[in-house]
Amino acid sequence: MGDFRGIAVVAAAAVFLVAYGITAYRLFLWLLPLPEGDIPRGSLSEFIYHVYLLFFLILFYPIMRSGAVPVPILRLIYLALGARLGENTYSSGIILDPIFVEIGSNSIVGQFALLVPHVIEGDKLAHYPIRIGNDVTIGAHSCVLAGVTIGDGAIVATGAVVSKGTRIGPGEVWGGVPARRLKAGVGPDE
Repeated sequence: MGDFRGIAVVAAAAVFLVAYGITAYRLFLWLLPLPEGDIPRGSLSEFIYHVYLLFFLILFYPIMRSGAVPVPILRLIYLALGARLGENTYSSGIILDPIFVEIGSNSIVGQFALLVPHVIEGDKLAHYPIRIGNDVTIGAHSCVLAGVTIGDGAIVATGAVVSKGTRIGPGEVWGGVPARRLKAGVGPDE
């Protein structure tokens, strides 16, 4: 390898460190799962959350936010971290708390979009899952907050902020800050 030996060693060490971190993270969450819902102060759940947060702040977020990881590899990292992503679904944005995110097939999360399944309001801390259907487009720079459900074929416009607990029906188009329905969908009631 000649002059590239040092680069190869550093790259191999980085891959090993990330693989080791993911393995330790998954083992930790297997032994002490992070619960959905409210996390009471001083509880075991709060301790689990703090350890979980350390894994992300120190190891995983710098990788996900760097922009240096190609989207297909980022998909593999999100799957390894517990996100449930359907076939042909990719995220060019950032999925925070991937264990609380489920996205169907053929969906896309645009560049710099955020999926945020945690809530921090005052001293209240909680996790509520984000569920996104098949064939959904989440526009660039948009933000989808905790407890949101998005039906099949829906579109969230670029830069939209989908408020906590919002339900977006199949085929609907939402946009704005806060996001509101711009176009009705093709749900069973319409």
